[in-house]
Amino acid sequence: MITRALRATGRARCAGVRRFCDGDLIRAESVPTRAPQLSAQASLYVHWPYCLRRCTYCNFNKYIARQNNDVIMTECLQRETGALLQLSQVSCVSSVFFGGGTPSLAPPSTIEAVLESVSKRARLSGDAEVTLEVNPTPVGLSQLEDYCRAGVNRFSIGVQTLQDEDLRILGRDHSSLQALRTIEEARRLCPGRVSVDVMFGRPGQSVESWETELSELLGVCDDHVSLYQLTLERGTELFRQVERGEMSVPGEEATSEMYHRARRTLSRHGFVQYEVSNFARNNALSCHNMSYWKGSQYIGVGPGAHGRFVPVSEGGVAREARTQTLEPDIWIREVRQRGHGTRRRIKLGRLELLEEVLVMGLRMTRGISHQHWESFSPELRLQEIFTTSADIQELLNSGRLILDDRGLRCSWGGLALLDSILPSLLLQLERCITQRQQDEAVDLDR
Repeated sequence: MITRALRATGRARCAGVRRFCDGDLIRAESVPTRAPQLSAQASLYVHWPYCLRRCTYCNFNKYIARQNNDVIMTECLQRETGALLQLSQVSCVSSVFFGGGTPSLAPPSTIEAVLESVSKRARLSGDAEVTLEVNPTPVGLSQLEDYCRAGVNRFSIGVQTLQDEDLRILGRDHSSLQALRTIEEARRLCPGRVSVDVMFGRPGQSVESWETELSELLGVCDDHVSLYQLTLERGTELFRQVERGEMSVPGEEATSEMYHRARRTLSRHGFVQYEVSNFARNNALSCHNMSYWKGSQYIGVGPGAHGRFVPVSEGGVAREARTQTLEPDIWIREVRQRGHGTRRRIKLGRLELLEEVLVMGLRMTRGISHQHWESFSPELRLQEIFTTSADIQELLNSGRLILDDRGLRCSWGGLALLDSILPSLLLQLERCITQRQQDEAVDLDR
């Protein structure tokens, strides 16, 4: 249903991956295509891996610090930022996002230091979006003004729920009152640039209670809301509790209805859905996350961070998918030894690159324009790929998918079914790319 589509957000850049030897480069089997003309610009994601505690549902790359190593972490984040910017040779950083973990545990001086490192290697314009994820605890609240002085101009607040009992079940370390106070202060400091995260599908939650709670939140929030469906992840405490029968979560039909009602409720409050799980009013979109969905280059800094960029200074011409070493202590050692902690590099071939453009682009309500697709695939256009498959024709005829002179996109109803739509599209894309490569090989043999 919508579960994976809702989860496959920017946070995928922190997802766990298999370990590889240092500097290992995995080459895609398909023939690399030329890189889109995006090498002059990139966004930057900075991962702060530490939390005070682990939420019961969380399987992200985060750690409980055994000691305060803010100084060491800051030094290494600066060094890796400089090294990867040098490697990419980008001249402009369009946005910066500090995620985690709990980046609001990082001292404001860390934020300032990283932004200074960016400015030494690339242009960071005065109006560039600089976002900080904030845990709405008293500590996070008390430092909001200092973060603004350090260069932050947008806050993303992990509210999750306004029900205190549910916050306890989720293992959150804040109360609903603290969340409301944090939203209020953040709006005072950055009016129109505050986002709140809210979660549905929680244990014991009903469709009606969710609708009431969301309406309450929309009465106090700013101009951006991110919806996330709770997903039970193996290895988490909440997964084990549900497995033991100690609590239960709503079924698929109920969570589907929660999603649809949330979309309608948000619309009534003036919010426009611009992505599967993101809603904005007054055009307060997340510029940083838009760069992911539009297939732009981004550089990931910090333990476990992901990146997608062309290593120009190494003579690279194709984009690489890069993952930094997961464990902070090992990452620190690697950064100190060789300037960065890249653990895995995959050169993206034609198929891999277009798969990412397709999957991420269809998350947006506006979908993928013909011009955007052609910037990545000038030799194979949307109509050539997606008008010859019976399965896709069925999606088009049913109205779940739209392919017209604007491009390819899901309908309002189809967006909620993105998980079930993507397999057919990806299979057809693979068939077309494979056939094109076979034709090229035949031409070369002649």
